[in-house]
Amino acid sequence: MQFVEITSSRNEAVKHVVKLRDRRHREKERLTVLEGYRELTRAREYGMRLTECFFAPEFFLGENEFPLLETLASEGVKVCRIPAFLLQKIAYRERPEGLIAVAEMKQHTLDDIPLRKNGLYLVAEAVEKPGNLGSMLRSADAAGVDGFILCNKCTDLYNPNVIRASTGALFSVPLAEASNEEAFDWLKRNRIRTLAATPHTDCIYTDADMTQAVAIVVGTEQTGLTELWMKHSDLPVRIPMLGKIDSLNVATATTLLLFEAARQRKWKRSE
Repeated sequence: MQFVEITSSRNEAVKHVVKLRDRRHREKERLTVLEGYRELTRAREYGMRLTECFFAPEFFLGENEFPLLETLASEGVKVCRIPAFLLQKIAYRERPEGLIAVAEMKQHTLDDIPLRKNGLYLVAEAVEKPGNLGSMLRSADAAGVDGFILCNKCTDLYNPNVIRASTGALFSVPLAEASNEEAFDWLKRNRIRTLAATPHTDCIYTDADMTQAVAIVVGTEQTGLTELWMKHSDLPVRIPMLGKIDSLNVATATTLLLFEAARQRKWKRSE
Protein backbone atom coordinates (compact mmCIF):
# COMPACT_ATOMS: atom_id res chain seq x y z
CA MET A 1 0.00 0.00 0.00
CA GLN A 2 1.29 3.44 -0.92
CA PHE A 3 0.92 6.00 1.86
CA VAL A 4 2.33 9.35 2.92
CA GLU A 5 4.16 9.63 6.24
CA ILE A 6 3.25 12.73 8.27
CA THR A 7 4.90 13.51 11.60
CA SER A 8 4.31 17.22 12.21
CA SER A 9 1.20 19.08 13.41
CA ARG A 10 2.30 21.92 11.12
CA ASN A 11 1.58 19.80 8.06
CA GLU A 12 -0.98 21.56 5.83
CA ALA A 13 -3.17 18.46 5.46
CA VAL A 14 -3.38 18.08 9.23
CA LYS A 15 -4.17 21.76 9.71
CA HIS A 16 -6.90 21.46 7.08
CA VAL A 17 -8.62 18.66 9.02
CA VAL A 18 -8.59 20.82 12.14
CA LYS A 19 -10.16 23.71 10.19
CA LEU A 20 -13.04 21.45 9.21
CA ARG A 21 -14.16 21.41 12.84
CA ASP A 22 -15.70 24.79 12.01
CA ARG A 23 -19.11 24.64 10.31
CA ARG A 24 -18.26 27.67 8.17
CA HIS A 25 -15.29 25.88 6.63
CA ARG A 26 -17.28 22.67 6.13
CA GLU A 27 -20.07 24.45 4.29
CA LYS A 28 -17.73 26.67 2.29
CA GLU A 29 -15.61 23.74 1.07
CA ARG A 30 -18.44 21.17 1.09
CA LEU A 31 -16.15 18.82 3.02
CA THR A 32 -16.57 17.01 6.34
CA VAL A 33 -14.62 14.68 8.63
CA LEU A 34 -15.43 11.00 9.25
CA GLU A 35 -14.04 8.89 12.08
CA GLY A 36 -13.91 5.15 12.59
CA TYR A 37 -14.04 1.99 10.49
CA ARG A 38 -17.83 1.67 10.48
CA GLU A 39 -18.44 5.28 9.45
CA LEU A 40 -15.84 5.21 6.68
CA THR A 41 -17.14 1.90 5.35
CA ARG A 42 -20.78 3.00 5.31
CA ALA A 43 -19.98 6.38 3.78
CA ARG A 44 -18.11 4.68 0.96
CA GLU A 45 -20.87 2.09 0.45
CA TYR A 46 -23.47 4.82 0.05
CA GLY A 47 -21.52 6.83 -2.47
CA MET A 48 -19.67 9.50 -0.52
CA ARG A 49 -16.33 10.39 -2.08
CA LEU A 50 -13.42 10.24 0.34
CA THR A 51 -10.44 12.43 -0.57
CA GLU A 52 -7.96 11.81 2.26
CA CYS A 53 -7.58 9.24 5.03
CA PHE A 54 -5.30 9.48 8.06
CA PHE A 55 -4.47 6.41 10.13
CA ALA A 56 -2.60 5.44 13.30
CA PRO A 57 -2.53 1.63 13.69
CA GLU A 58 -1.99 1.90 17.45
CA PHE A 59 -5.73 2.61 17.80
CA PHE A 60 -7.07 -0.09 15.44
CA LEU A 61 -9.76 -2.28 17.03
CA GLY A 62 -9.43 -5.28 14.72
CA GLU A 63 -7.95 -6.58 11.49
CA ASN A 64 -10.26 -4.94 8.95
CA GLU A 65 -8.64 -1.52 8.87
CA PHE A 66 -5.68 -2.36 6.65
CA PRO A 67 -7.81 -3.97 3.90
CA LEU A 68 -10.02 -0.86 3.93
CA LEU A 69 -6.96 1.36 3.60
CA GLU A 70 -5.72 -0.78 0.69
CA THR A 71 -9.09 -0.35 -1.03
CA LEU A 72 -9.13 3.40 -0.46
CA ALA A 73 -5.59 3.77 -1.80
CA SER A 74 -6.51 1.77 -4.90
CA GLU A 75 -9.45 4.16 -5.47
CA GLY A 76 -7.22 7.21 -5.46
CA VAL A 77 -7.73 8.35 -1.86
CA LYS A 78 -4.63 10.00 -0.38
CA VAL A 79 -3.69 7.76 2.56
CA CYS A 80 -1.50 9.25 5.30
CA ARG A 81 0.08 7.53 8.28
CA ILE A 82 0.39 9.79 11.34
CA PRO A 83 1.65 9.19 14.89
CA ALA A 84 -0.81 8.41 17.66
CA PHE A 85 -0.45 11.79 19.37
CA LEU A 86 -1.31 13.57 16.14
CA LEU A 87 -4.38 11.46 15.44
CA GLN A 88 -5.61 12.20 18.96
CA LYS A 89 -5.16 15.89 18.26
CA ILE A 90 -7.36 15.91 15.15
CA ALA A 91 -9.95 13.39 16.41
CA TYR A 92 -13.37 14.33 17.76
CA ARG A 93 -13.66 11.20 19.84
CA GLU A 94 -12.03 10.80 23.22
CA ARG A 95 -11.11 7.25 22.23
CA PRO A 96 -10.28 7.37 18.52
CA GLU A 97 -10.36 4.20 16.43
CA GLY A 98 -7.33 5.05 14.32
CA LEU A 99 -9.07 6.17 11.10
CA ILE A 100 -10.02 9.72 10.14
CA ALA A 101 -11.09 10.71 6.62
CA VAL A 102 -12.06 13.84 4.74
CA ALA A 103 -15.13 13.37 2.54
CA GLU A 104 -17.17 15.45 0.13
CA MET A 105 -20.59 16.48 1.43
CA LYS A 106 -23.66 15.73 -0.64
CA GLN A 107 -26.53 18.09 -1.45
CA HIS A 108 -29.89 16.77 -0.26
CA THR A 109 -33.15 18.01 -1.77
CA LEU A 110 -36.77 16.88 -1.76
CA ASP A 111 -36.13 15.22 -5.12
CA ASP A 112 -33.97 12.71 -3.21
CA ILE A 113 -36.91 11.50 -1.11
CA PRO A 114 -38.58 8.41 -2.62
CA LEU A 115 -42.35 8.28 -2.89
CA ARG A 116 -43.65 4.92 -1.74
CA LYS A 117 -47.09 3.48 -1.27
CA ASN A 118 -47.97 3.96 2.41
CA GLY A 119 -44.55 5.51 2.98
CA LEU A 120 -43.27 6.50 6.41
CA TYR A 121 -41.50 9.86 6.65
CA LEU A 122 -39.96 11.95 9.39
CA VAL A 123 -39.84 15.75 9.47
CA ALA A 124 -37.61 17.44 12.05
CA GLU A 125 -37.87 21.18 12.56
CA ALA A 126 -34.95 23.22 13.94
CA VAL A 127 -33.11 20.43 15.77
CA GLU A 128 -30.36 22.17 17.70
CA LYS A 129 -28.08 19.48 19.12
CA PRO A 130 -25.93 17.34 16.80
CA GLY A 131 -26.24 14.36 19.14
CA ASN A 132 -30.03 14.49 18.95
CA LEU A 133 -30.01 14.74 15.17
CA GLY A 134 -27.64 11.79 14.91
CA SER A 135 -29.80 9.68 17.24
CA MET A 136 -32.90 10.55 15.22
CA LEU A 137 -31.18 9.39 12.04
CA ARG A 138 -30.23 6.14 13.75
CA SER A 139 -33.83 5.55 14.84
CA ALA A 140 -35.13 6.49 11.39
CA ASP A 141 -32.91 3.85 9.81
CA ALA A 142 -33.92 1.22 12.38
CA ALA A 143 -37.65 1.92 11.92
CA GLY A 144 -37.44 1.71 8.13
CA VAL A 145 -38.22 5.36 7.41
CA ASP A 146 -38.52 6.12 3.70
CA GLY A 147 -37.32 9.71 3.99
CA PHE A 148 -36.09 12.23 6.55
CA ILE A 149 -36.70 15.96 5.92
CA LEU A 150 -34.71 18.43 7.98
CA CYS A 151 -36.42 21.83 8.12
CA ASN A 152 -35.04 25.19 9.20
CA LYS A 153 -31.84 23.52 10.30
CA CYS A 154 -29.91 24.76 13.34
CA THR A 155 -27.08 22.26 12.98
CA ASP A 156 -25.58 20.89 9.78
CA LEU A 157 -26.12 17.30 8.74
CA TYR A 158 -22.41 16.75 8.27
CA ASN A 159 -21.33 17.91 11.70
CA PRO A 160 -18.92 15.13 12.79
CA ASN A 161 -20.92 14.69 15.99
CA VAL A 162 -24.07 14.03 13.92
CA ILE A 163 -22.19 11.41 11.92
CA ARG A 164 -20.84 9.80 15.08
CA ALA A 165 -24.21 9.72 16.88
CA SER A 166 -25.93 8.31 13.79
CA THR A 167 -23.40 5.43 13.64
CA GLY A 168 -23.43 5.80 9.88
CA ALA A 169 -27.23 6.04 9.45
CA LEU A 170 -26.65 9.48 7.91
CA PHE A 171 -25.53 7.65 4.79
CA SER A 172 -28.37 5.11 4.58
CA VAL A 173 -31.51 7.21 5.18
CA PRO A 174 -32.85 9.24 2.21
CA LEU A 175 -32.46 12.89 3.23
CA ALA A 176 -33.66 16.34 2.26
CA GLU A 177 -33.04 19.82 3.61
CA ALA A 178 -35.89 22.28 3.06
CA SER A 179 -37.81 25.17 4.55
CA ASN A 180 -40.98 24.45 6.52
CA GLU A 181 -43.07 25.74 3.62
CA GLU A 182 -41.28 23.63 1.02
CA ALA A 183 -41.62 20.48 3.13
CA PHE A 184 -45.28 21.13 3.92
CA ASP A 185 -46.14 21.73 0.25
CA TRP A 186 -44.26 18.59 -0.81
CA LEU A 187 -46.14 16.45 1.69
CA LYS A 188 -49.53 17.89 0.76
CA ARG A 189 -48.81 17.58 -2.96
CA ASN A 190 -47.98 13.91 -2.51
CA ARG A 191 -50.96 13.24 -0.22
CA ILE A 192 -48.87 12.31 2.80
CA ARG A 193 -50.69 12.92 6.09
CA THR A 194 -48.84 14.84 8.80
CA LEU A 195 -48.85 13.88 12.48
CA ALA A 196 -47.55 16.72 14.65
CA ALA A 197 -46.03 15.79 18.01
CA THR A 198 -47.25 18.14 20.74
CA PRO A 199 -48.35 17.94 24.39
CA HIS A 200 -51.36 20.16 23.57
CA THR A 201 -53.85 17.56 22.34
CA ASP A 202 -56.01 14.75 23.69
CA CYS A 203 -55.01 12.24 21.00
CA ILE A 204 -52.46 9.72 22.31
CA TYR A 205 -49.98 8.64 19.64
CA THR A 206 -50.87 4.95 19.88
CA ASP A 207 -54.46 5.81 18.89
CA ALA A 208 -53.41 7.45 15.62
CA ASP A 209 -53.50 5.41 12.40
CA MET A 210 -49.96 5.33 11.04
CA THR A 211 -50.46 2.56 8.48
CA GLN A 212 -51.13 4.87 5.54
CA ALA A 213 -48.67 7.32 3.99
CA VAL A 214 -47.68 9.52 6.91
CA ALA A 215 -45.04 11.99 8.05
CA ILE A 216 -44.26 12.30 11.75
CA VAL A 217 -43.32 15.90 12.51
CA VAL A 218 -41.25 16.82 15.57
CA GLY A 219 -39.91 20.16 16.77
CA THR A 220 -37.57 21.63 19.33
CA GLU A 221 -37.75 20.53 22.96
CA GLN A 222 -38.01 24.07 24.27
CA THR A 223 -40.66 25.62 22.01
CA GLY A 224 -42.15 22.71 20.07
CA LEU A 225 -43.40 23.04 16.52
CA THR A 226 -44.06 26.36 14.84
CA GLU A 227 -47.52 27.57 13.88
CA LEU A 228 -47.37 26.23 10.32
CA TRP A 229 -47.19 22.63 11.50
CA MET A 230 -49.46 23.02 14.50
CA LYS A 231 -52.18 24.83 12.57
CA HIS A 232 -52.15 22.86 9.35
CA SER A 233 -51.04 19.31 10.21
CA ASP A 234 -53.66 16.61 9.82
CA LEU A 235 -53.46 15.26 13.35
CA PRO A 236 -51.70 16.40 16.53
CA VAL A 237 -50.58 13.54 18.77
CA ARG A 238 -49.04 13.37 22.21
CA ILE A 239 -46.95 10.98 24.25
CA PRO A 240 -48.52 10.58 27.73
CA MET A 241 -46.36 11.91 30.56
CA LEU A 242 -47.04 10.34 33.97
CA GLY A 243 -44.43 12.15 36.03
CA LYS A 244 -43.65 15.78 36.74
CA ILE A 245 -41.67 16.36 33.53
CA ASP A 246 -43.84 17.60 30.65
CA SER A 247 -41.63 16.65 27.69
CA LEU A 248 -39.11 14.11 26.43
CA ASN A 249 -35.81 14.56 24.70
CA VAL A 250 -36.66 15.05 21.02
CA ALA A 251 -34.64 12.02 19.92
CA THR A 252 -36.38 9.81 22.50
CA ALA A 253 -39.82 11.08 21.48
CA THR A 254 -39.00 10.53 17.82
CA THR A 255 -37.96 6.94 18.51
CA LEU A 256 -41.23 6.18 20.31
CA LEU A 257 -43.32 7.63 17.48
CA LEU A 258 -41.38 5.89 14.71
CA PHE A 259 -41.45 2.50 16.38
CA GLU A 260 -45.18 2.79 16.99
CA ALA A 261 -45.56 3.36 13.26
CA ALA A 262 -43.34 0.35 12.57
CA ARG A 263 -45.37 -1.77 15.01
CA GLN A 264 -48.64 -0.81 13.33
CA ARG A 265 -47.12 -1.72 9.97
CA LYS A 266 -46.15 -5.17 11.32
CA TRP A 267 -42.47 -4.30 11.00
CA LYS A 268 -42.61 -4.24 7.21
CA ARG A 269 -40.96 -1.67 4.95
CA SER A 270 -43.10 0.38 2.59
CA GLU A 271 -43.70 -1.08 -0.84
